[in-house]
Amino acid sequence: MAGVTIGVSGINAVDNPGPGIGVARSLREASDLDVRIVGLAYDAMEPGIYMDWVLDDAFLLPYPSVGHDAYRDRLLQIRDRTGLDMVIPTLDTEMPFYMTYQDELADLGIRTFVPSPEQYRLRGKDRLGDLARALGLSLPETEVVSSLEDLNSAVERIGLPVMVKGVFYKAHMAHTSREAAAHYQTIVAEWGYPVLVQEVVPGEELNVVAVGDGEGGTLGKVAIKKLWITELGKIWTGVTIRQPAMLEATERFMATYRWKGPMELECRVDGDTVHLIEINPRFPAWSYFATGVGVNLPARMVRRSLDLGDPTPEGGAAPDYETGKLFIRYTYELVTDMERFQGMVTTGEQRRPS
Repeated sequence: MAGVTIGVSGINAVDNPGPGIGVARSLREASDLDVRIVGLAYDAMEPGIYMDWVLDDAFLLPYPSVGHDAYRDRLLQIRDRTGLDMVIPTLDTEMPFYMTYQDELADLGIRTFVPSPEQYRLRGKDRLGDLARALGLSLPETEVVSSLEDLNSAVERIGLPVMVKGVFYKAHMAHTSREAAAHYQTIVAEWGYPVLVQEVVPGEELNVVAVGDGEGGTLGKVAIKKLWITELGKIWTGVTIRQPAMLEATERFMATYRWKGPMELECRVDGDTVHLIEINPRFPAWSYFATGVGVNLPARMVRRSLDLGDPTPEGGAAPDYETGKLFIRYTYELVTDMERFQGMVTTGEQRRPS
């Protein structure tokens, strides 16, 4: 098979890890793919830059907020330097750029596999009520607010504690009205209006990672239960499960909305009640867990996007993983030369020999 070059973002493998290293490891372990992996970083301190066994090259990007032209031009520079065939964006802040300009990027020789802006808006947190009904799931009591007065009224009606959420990004638990107001102001300052106030429901945290083929089907899915999370709410230990309502809701979501690309379904399950919390339009930080149990979703997505034969040679798109498989995250220390960091700061890139 001819070699391909894939750019992967979100290589900030820190206490609040991005999904990129898990995605890159998955691509590296796909024995049928001849792949060169380019790390796309936003800071020279992102650990993935220095993980030579995972990434072949690394480049600094400007933040998407600099605007379309500067961001696109940097991607084209990287394409000219590496032969970049495809980019897998894994961060929320990048998604608007890649969704809006996916056709333009394809014309320039850079493929993506992301939803359309319309699909993206359908799973926005302000539309979760309609989405939950369509998927046959319950929704915690939720109110959309656009002022501190509305916030205080919503908190009083729903009752403490509550979750205070941005319409697309950020979520904080508040145990007092003052804490809720502080979270509200932080979210508005960073992301704007509206803000959601949501009931905190009991139950276990269960998630599904999946990739939609854009035609109503799925390239695979894996469900897990979080056993231990960090103070930042990130999974540290988990186990594979089969939760029929969640897996069926994932299939229904793909079929109804013809979702294209990765997604994460987040739920809380209390007995027979499955509460929809949110749907993230990207790979989660724990997506390597799926690869580890035999469902290599990044590799399947690359095969589908670049027309590299059967997307699912490992065993098909049916639920083909074992339950009871344990995931444990761990820390690791890497020692390297200071010159590498200085070179990344001054040149914005690191290249490995071909």
